[in-house]
Order: sequence, then C-alpha cells, then structure tokens
Amino acid sequence: MNMNRFGRGAAAAGMLAALTACSAVGSLGNILGGIIPGGGNGASQVSGYVAGVDTRAQVIGLQQPNGQPVNLMFDAQTKVVYNNQSYPVTSLDRGDQITARIQNTSNGYYTDLVQVDRPVQGSVGGETNTSSGAVQSIQGTVRQIDQQNGLFTMDVSNGARLTVSMPYSPSRADVNKFQTLRSGDVVRIAGVFLNNSRVELRQFY
Repeated sequence: MNMNRFGRGAAAAGMLAALTACSAVGSLGNILGGIIPGGGNGASQVSGYVAGVDTRAQVIGLQQPNGQPVNLMFDAQTKVVYNNQSYPVTSLDRGDQITARIQNTSNGYYTDLVQVDRPVQGSVGGETNTSSGAVQSIQGTVRQIDQQNGLFTMDVSNGARLTVSMPYSPSRADVNKFQTLRSGDVVRIAGVFLNNSRVELRQFY
C-alpha cells in the first residue's frame, strides 16, 4: 500500500479499455476466475494483486491468481481496510494482495470494500523491513504533522519519506510526544510497516 498509482496516459487508457471489455460480458463468471458469491444484495468477492490505481478514472486494476485482469470501479464511499483500520483507496500500492467485495453494475464492476490481505513488501532506510507484523526501529526527521488525523511524515536515511500513523489506542506518553512534534525534529520510533511508505507507530523512544 502506498501512493503509487497508474500514469495519467497510456496506462489509464489501457485500464479503461479493459474495463469496457469487462462491461460487455454479461456474466461475472466469465471475467472473474476466483469469484466467491455473496449474499442477496448481489455482492460477490474477488481476490488478487493490485496492478495499479487510476484516481482520475476511479479504477483499481486487479490481477487475479489465474492471471486474468479485471478492473474495479471505486468512489468516495469505497473503504480500504487493513488490520481493522480504514485507509483511502490511494493507499493501495502495486503488488498488494487484496480481497474486494464487488457488485456488477451497468457500468462495470464496483467495489465498496477492499480488504488488504497482505501489503507489498519493500525496504526503507537500508533496514530489513515490512515482515508482516514485525516491529522495527526507525529514525528520521519530521516534516509534516497532521494533528487532526493523527499522522506525521518523516524523512529517513535513504531519502524516502514515511507516513507514520498513530495507533488506535496510544499511550499517554506517545500522545504527548505527538502533540509536541515540530517540523525538523529528529525522532526515533518503533513501528510496524503497513506498506513500503506507511508505518503504524508502536512507541516513541
């Protein structure tokens, strides 16, 4: 999961062409290899790997395990959930393994809920990273602070910029530290990588 997304040109056009092709097929079974039927509301589920996200066309490109691509439309109501926390669709990164709840609409396949089963792996600051659930020590320089949403960005040693989110139930000491952060502060934290650019705080050192 990250801010990576499809390019504005040929990639977006390719996704839209594929979406049009998908829309022309009457049966979900003809398009989706690993579909799991849902309840009586017409929703089903499909799993695969994120090929990219086109925010302008509002389309998630999905590569199924059988190699067949499918495009899923999304909107402002679409939720991305990982570790019981909600994130915007733009947090998806190419290679994330997901399961999406989908509905067949007149315009194609729409998803209102994307569950991230396994975020793509990567490396930051030269450290072995993003092993699922592994707590790591990270040091960097604070750049931007979003007090309202419990986020801050920090630059680490290899030039990468991480977005750090506060946990659901932080300690009072961590809350106090977060509230006193200033741009330019050098901080050291323990955190869990949610993807190659997003970390959930475990504690400030």
